[in-house]
Amino acid sequence: MLPLFVVIPLAAAFVISLIGKKFRWAGDILANLASLALLVLSFFALRVLHSGSLPVMVYKVGGWGGIPPLGICMVLDGLSCFMLIILNIVSFLVAVYSINYMDKYTSKYRFYTLFMLMLAGMNGVIITGDMFNLFVFLEIAAIASYALVAFGTESEELEASFKYSIMGSVASSFILLGIGLLYSYTSSLNMADICVVLAAKGHSNIVSFISVLFLMGFGLKAAIVPFHAWLPDAHPSAPAPISAMLSGVFIKTLGVYALCRVFFNVIGISAALSFLLVILGIISMSIVAFLAIGQSDIKRMLAYSSISQIGYIIFAIGIGTPLAILGGLFHLANHAIFKSLLFLNSGAVEYSIKTRDLGQMGGLNKRLPVTGYTSLVASMSISGIPPLSGFWSKLIIIVAAIQAKYFGSAIIAVLISILTLAYYLKLQRYAFFGELNKKWEKIKEVPWSMKLAMVTLSIICLLAGVIYLPELSRIFLEPAVNVMLAGEEYAGIVLGAMK
Repeated sequence: MLPLFVVIPLAAAFVISLIGKKFRWAGDILANLASLALLVLSFFALRVLHSGSLPVMVYKVGGWGGIPPLGICMVLDGLSCFMLIILNIVSFLVAVYSINYMDKYTSKYRFYTLFMLMLAGMNGVIITGDMFNLFVFLEIAAIASYALVAFGTESEELEASFKYSIMGSVASSFILLGIGLLYSYTSSLNMADICVVLAAKGHSNIVSFISVLFLMGFGLKAAIVPFHAWLPDAHPSAPAPISAMLSGVFIKTLGVYALCRVFFNVIGISAALSFLLVILGIISMSIVAFLAIGQSDIKRMLAYSSISQIGYIIFAIGIGTPLAILGGLFHLANHAIFKSLLFLNSGAVEYSIKTRDLGQMGGLNKRLPVTGYTSLVASMSISGIPPLSGFWSKLIIIVAAIQAKYFGSAIIAVLISILTLAYYLKLQRYAFFGELNKKWEKIKEVPWSMKLAMVTLSIICLLAGVIYLPELSRIFLEPAVNVMLAGEEYAGIVLGAMK
């Protein structure tokens, strides 16, 4: 089952690139079928994982390799299953949204080819159990995303893509150098085996240096302050479906997830590193929120907001208590849903009125009711308004901070949530409420596929908050939390499954 998470999108990309130009419908059908298959497979993996006797499943690529360090393996556990479900929910709905939205571009089949390659890379990052293949899949996803940011080929898109590719290459260089040094120290690339070797040899200055390299590399991918400079240009410039993928799942998969996997389950997380993550989280959530409130470009405001919300996740992970990690992962899932929805809303607005400037909008609810009201749900959820999903994840993080005696940080988190509410109320006031601008009296609501994706995401926001059940936490969140809390003991579980 595990190789299918990479094989399906790669096969779809290959077939679309061959026949997409001749048969224009092929890209829509194949991309959506592949995304749907991955979504179904993700839930099936969750079911299989819960019904099995072991907390992990391991697949030896090629059926050979024996015991590490020989061979390559793929690993499915609670954390990877959690990420697969989030990623493939968002990617499927983005693919549905793209059916109508991408019609305005001339080479739609190329978009779907790159989209499937990016999806293959992200799935690969999540399920790999090998450090070098983590880098390989990361690069597949990253290179596809560079091209997708520049897909419109206007000067703004090309400039943003160039800046993004430079910063992304720097991040990749840090990560590759860290992997090379780690291999020279442990003589292994298997994550579980590296963990065992480090436990036996002990940490040295070289391991501390490797940790700094990984923090900078994955921090750039996650757009944590001060590594965030590429994101405010890249996300607004990309087509709306790609903006949704980048902010919704890309920075979380290549940044947050990879950082958690490497530091919690491979190298091990120290008290100093945890405190550093807390500081970086507070800085990220605070400084960028003040930049977001002054934006008039709707997508640029959402891009800055993404950095701020990633700060909440990093802050929670840095605290490191079971409740904090639960809140951080819950907020990661929530943010993937409501930030993807907000970028799809912004794409629907731009699709209808051909501008992203809030100053030229006003009263759009009268002509775009589905877009407007789904945007309201997402805006209130990200602002932490009860009983929507964002309220519960932020509440858990704040309670965890108070329990861990981070009283000042908890107050900052509350104040930044209020500031978040302020700039999302600004978004609603200038874009959707008030009097309708006369220029937009004849516009119509967006096509069915775009409405379907937005409505589905808004329903998820509502259900995750209103019908949040302990059973959902037990099945979906707690296995992921347990993997991170297992720390370096996780290596023994994986190696035992391989034997």
